[in-house]
Amino acid sequence: MTRRLTIPWPDAPAFAGRGGAPIRLLAASDEADPALDHERNRSQLGAIDAVIGCGDLPADYLAFLSDAFRAPLVRVLGNHDRLEVDAETGVLVAEPVQAGVVRVCPVPIIGLSWPGSPPRRSELTAWRQSLGLALAGSRGRRPSIIASHIPPGGAGDVAADGYHRGSPAYRWLLDRLRPPLWLHGHTPLAGVAAWNLDHGGSRVVNVTGSVLVELVPVRPGGAPTRT
Repeated sequence: MTRRLTIPWPDAPAFAGRGGAPIRLLAASDEADPALDHERNRSQLGAIDAVIGCGDLPADYLAFLSDAFRAPLVRVLGNHDRLEVDAETGVLVAEPVQAGVVRVCPVPIIGLSWPGSPPRRSELTAWRQSLGLALAGSRGRRPSIIASHIPPGGAGDVAADGYHRGSPAYRWLLDRLRPPLWLHGHTPLAGVAAWNLDHGGSRVVNVTGSVLVELVPVRPGGAPTRT
């Protein structure tokens, strides 16, 4: 089942020319959502502005979602992912974002792929990713979504084993940039009390399976125009 979430988005220019319509994103990771196999279910979800893959899903499955919803795809690598090349064209299938900013919809998306060479994890690499993005963010950036495979440490990552816990470097980045929305996978839903939580004004969301996220404009008084 595709979960749904509405996020008030504090960037009015992102909604210019949309007639008040929300920005709609389909985020997925780790486990294919069988509901999305059926055209009827996809139609009920409606139009999507972007598909965001947060790791450990086959590239061809993400490409299928992108094609089915006619939406651009942003993908980060997880610990089980491998780069896949089309045998005929030699082009990467669903090319991932290693660490950087992508602009495929009205909201900038910061991608953070698995830090290290799967399955090994390097916290040093995570710090390099985080410091580079924080430096770029210090020069001024519109409110952005961060999409990673590993969650920020101590923010919704309570798991039975250390391998599936969050990254201290990503926690530092979360506290430094304070993005309105951080999407991640990696931590099994069975190991967490809540699949989305508020961390100092940032919504941290475990998208294992799939989540439909609607970003809605905020009225001048601070309230969202929709709930």
